[in-house]
Amino acid sequence: MKTIVKKRSWAEPYKMKMVELLKMTTKQQRIRVMKEAGYNTFLLRSEDVYIDLLTDSGTNSMSDRQWGAFMQGDEAYAGSKSYYHFEEAVQKYYGYKYLIPTHQGRGAENILSKILIKKGDVVPGNMYFTTTRLHQELAGGKFVDIIIDEAHDANSEHPFKGNVDLNKLDAVVKKYGVEKIPYISIATNVNMAGGQPMSMQNIKELRAYTKKHGLRIIHDMTRVAENAYFIQQREKGYEKKDIKTIVKEICANTDGATMSAKKDALVNIGGFMATNEWDVFEEARNLVVVYEGLHTYGGLAGRDMEAIAIGIAESLDDNHQHARVGQVEYLGHKMMEFGIPIVKPIGGHGIFVDAKAFLPHLNQDQFPAQALAAEIYIDSGVRTMERGIVSAGRKSNGENYYPKLELVRFTIPRRVYTQAHMDVIAESAATVFDRRKSIKGLKMVYEPKYLRFFQARFEKL
Repeated sequence: MKTIVKKRSWAEPYKMKMVELLKMTTKQQRIRVMKEAGYNTFLLRSEDVYIDLLTDSGTNSMSDRQWGAFMQGDEAYAGSKSYYHFEEAVQKYYGYKYLIPTHQGRGAENILSKILIKKGDVVPGNMYFTTTRLHQELAGGKFVDIIIDEAHDANSEHPFKGNVDLNKLDAVVKKYGVEKIPYISIATNVNMAGGQPMSMQNIKELRAYTKKHGLRIIHDMTRVAENAYFIQQREKGYEKKDIKTIVKEICANTDGATMSAKKDALVNIGGFMATNEWDVFEEARNLVVVYEGLHTYGGLAGRDMEAIAIGIAESLDDNHQHARVGQVEYLGHKMMEFGIPIVKPIGGHGIFVDAKAFLPHLNQDQFPAQALAAEIYIDSGVRTMERGIVSAGRKSNGENYYPKLELVRFTIPRRVYTQAHMDVIAESAATVFDRRKSIKGLKMVYEPKYLRFFQARFEKL
C-alpha cells in the first residue's frame, strides 16, 4: 500500500562546519546576574546567556563564501576595490544608483536626517523605529505615525500590517503642507509592529500618491528580503516570482534607502545609505567623511564590504528565506499551542509576545514587557528584549509615550540555532506563562537621556 505524505518537512539549506559551545547556568546564578543587570537584558554579559534572542542585528552566522571573501578584502584607505564590489551588489540587486557605506544603519540615518530634515519638518512613517525617530527628532523633525490601525492590534490577522494608511498620510499632507514633509519614511517588515510586511499594492499606491504630490519615499530596507518573502507567499500575482525580483520591484518604487546590513545581508557589522538623487548623494559624501570615514569605506573594513556584497546575494535566495522565516513560524506555532499570546500573523524576524495579555495584572507604568523578559531569562537563560513603553521613550515635554503594543521580542538570528533550540524557547515561555500571576512589575531606577531601553536599570516592585 502506498504511503501518502500530506506535508513534507523542510530543513535548513546549509550544514555546519563549526560550532560554538554554550554556557549552562543554574537558576540561582541567573537570578543573581539578572538583579546585577538591573533587570535589563541588554546589560547581561553574553557569556551568561544560553540562547540569545536579544536581536537579529549582527548576530548572524556567515557562510563559507563570506568568510572566504574576508581574506580578499582590500584595506586601502581610498578607492578600495571592496567598495566597488559592494556598490555593484547594491546597484545589481536593489537598483539604487548611489551608495554611501556606513558602520551600521544608524550611521546612515544620521547622515540622511542631517541632509533632508530641517527644524519644524514632519516625517510621516509606518510606525516608528527607535533610532530612526531619534535621528529625525535630533535634526529638528517630528515623526507622525501613518500605519494602518490593524498594526496596533496584536490579534489582527491582517496579512500586511506594515501598510501605510493613505488617508492618514493625506491628512498629514493637508495639515502641514508638502513643503514641511522632506520624505515619507517606510520600513519593509515593520519591526515595532511585530515584523509585519507591506504589500506591493500598498507600496505602489503610496508611490503614485507621492508622485502626485512631489514627495520622496525613503526606504528602511533592513529586512526587505523578508518582506519580499511575505509578498510572495500572501499577495496575488507574486506566487511565482522569486525573492530577488520582488525586492528589486520594492526598491524601484522608492527614492532612497537606509540599511543595517547586520540583518538581511547576513553580516556582523555594516550598513549603508543609498539614493537615486545626485544632489543628496553629493552632500552625503561630504558628511560621511565627517561622521564615518572616507566615502569609499564609511567606517568599514574592506573585508566587511566584501562580506556584505556576498551576503546581499545570499539573502535573496528563496531557499534561504523559506528556512529563515520558517524557523520563526515554527517557534510561533509552538507558542500558540501553549496558549501564549503573540502578535499575529507571525512576523519575519521573531516572535513578539503580547505582554499586556500575558501579564494583565500589570499596568504599563509597571513595565510588563521588561518584567517578562527578565523572567524568561531567569527561567531558562534565554535572552529576549522589551519592545513597549521602555523602548518608546519620552516625548519632548518629558511625558512617556504609551504605545498600544507592549511586547517581548524573541528575535531569531539567521543560520544560528536549530529547531531543538526553538523547542527549548517555547517550553520556557510556557513555564513562565503557567506562573504568570506571580510575576511582579518593575520600577525604573536609572534612565539615560537617549534610547533608554539600552541602558536603563530597574528594581522589582
